[in-house]
Amino acid sequence: MNGIDQWGLSDNPRTVLHWYDFLCPFCYVGQQRNAILIRHGLQVDELAFQAHPDIALGGIPAGPRNGPMYATLEREAKEAGLRLHWPARLPNTRQALAAAEWVRRNQPSGFSQLHRELFEAHFVLGEDLEDMAVIDRHARSSDIDLIALHAALENGSAANFLIETEMIGRKYGVQGTPAWLLGQRLITGLRPTAEFERLAEYTLQVPN
Repeated sequence: MNGIDQWGLSDNPRTVLHWYDFLCPFCYVGQQRNAILIRHGLQVDELAFQAHPDIALGGIPAGPRNGPMYATLEREAKEAGLRLHWPARLPNTRQALAAAEWVRRNQPSGFSQLHRELFEAHFVLGEDLEDMAVIDRHARSSDIDLIALHAALENGSAANFLIETEMIGRKYGVQGTPAWLLGQRLITGLRPTAEFERLAEYTLQVPN
């Protein structure tokens, strides 16, 4: 019988761990890769991981998005049906990630919507993920208990959850986002769609 461990992770052998950061465009497009895994019957547990802790509070200017890498991301997003408007600034995402991880563990019914909306807040709406009012608005629309969320952010328990998911990631060799753990195999970076189809099929064939 499958259960949930102390970190809110399923012990289902068909579970894939995915580490993400809301400011990472590869993670934003990676939502489509997760959809492939889910379509094949795998479960994806989303784990927050701050990819750029070097970005101080207040954020930094994003700079121009020119060149083949950005053109590829724009094409990938369009093919996945994801709107993409490059934001002018890159925020410090630690509070947003801590909030999302707390929701995943404590109010999981609202996590998927909040997770999607916070990505859209950054990559579609150009909202500042450091602004607690932005997090609150999207949490409210996901039916999250704001009083409990605020308490967890203030007492540090939400931040501790984020530290734990980052420690789990580093245990498996995660150094940045996106990263997936499929059947004890770490996949880093945004691989092509066809490769994810093969990875899903391979993972299902691996003995439990």
